[in-house]
Amino acid sequence: MHEDTAYPLYNRPWFSVWLDAGGNITMKGILAPAIKPFTSDLLDLFENEKPIGTIDANGMIVADGEQLIFSTWMPPIPSAAFDRLTRSQFNARLGKNTPDQVTISVTEECPNRCIHCALPDTDNRESLSPDAVKDVIDQVIGMGTTMIIFDGGEPMVYPKLAEVVRHVDPDKAIATVFTSGTGLTREIAESLRGAGLFAVNVSLDSPNPAEHDYIRGRSGVFDDALAAIKNSLAAGLLVDIYVVLSPMNIGDLKGFYSLAVETGVHELSFYEIVPTGRWINHESDVLSEEDRETLDSFVKWAADDGRVRVFSIPHAMKTTGCFAGRRWLHITPQGDVLPCACIPKSYGNIFEEKVRDIWKRIRKDPAYNVRTARSCLMRNPEFRRDLRL
Repeated sequence: MHEDTAYPLYNRPWFSVWLDAGGNITMKGILAPAIKPFTSDLLDLFENEKPIGTIDANGMIVADGEQLIFSTWMPPIPSAAFDRLTRSQFNARLGKNTPDQVTISVTEECPNRCIHCALPDTDNRESLSPDAVKDVIDQVIGMGTTMIIFDGGEPMVYPKLAEVVRHVDPDKAIATVFTSGTGLTREIAESLRGAGLFAVNVSLDSPNPAEHDYIRGRSGVFDDALAAIKNSLAAGLLVDIYVVLSPMNIGDLKGFYSLAVETGVHELSFYEIVPTGRWINHESDVLSEEDRETLDSFVKWAADDGRVRVFSIPHAMKTTGCFAGRRWLHITPQGDVLPCACIPKSYGNIFEEKVRDIWKRIRKDPAYNVRTARSCLMRNPEFRRDLRL
């Protein structure tokens, strides 16, 4: 990629923002000084960052493509999907929020038994039909969504996964999948790539196989994860290692980083463990202030090292606040609509109402309009008390 080539982030008649492959931002136009504050959240993501790759006109990852990829968490630049994201960012500043990121749990089925799984134990083993999933996709894309995540349970056991992935219009949104890696063969990876899947998030809880298998509740799941990474990369997919940080693995940050380097993934993402789902009664078993300082130091170290892009969601939330009910939305296998996967409160059901109407109900709840909530709301004792947890 050529560092002197400029790519448009925003491109309007009176205001434009251009980004080069070195992460340098240039603002042009007579309205630039006035509009800059409205775009700060998005621009902060690119400050001093370099892209993780480029893609060509056929969507293939290449050395010198036509579009920049800065993260597995956002559309490529430039693209119609990214343009939709910038519009939603601007509108959010004006008080009109869009569910930019929608997670659809297509099935409860899963061969693992993760001790921190956010999905409540219903024992119903339910799944959404492909038609129901497609209808949700159409509805949320019509609302402005630019990222649709398929998860579970384990989405690899969902027989029609490629079919619902293919239903996501790449000109409007990117499609990604969260997986433990179980069942993600080379054949399935190529099928998903052919269906238009943008990226794969492979969950890891420890760089140590035995510890990871213990947390996931099944022997061999670490090997499944590594095989899934290898198969996804070979199929030409973007790959992210996704880690839920807890007191159990906060000391393994560099171990995760080394594993990311060794496997050749494009990104390493971190999230904090949330007292919800199977972890709902573990309010005290979360990251301490000392643990967060450890994460802070690691993020700075990783930025200097530069071999793998590290995306720390806790750090992003310090700037943006909690996205639940403001920018995130979650659909359960029963069709319930939640502000995010971690908040066990349904505001409606897709089989009874339109998603747009449910979203309006969520937006009327003042709990999701507080930008000062700098971490997950489920860590707030008052919020949990209001949910009667």
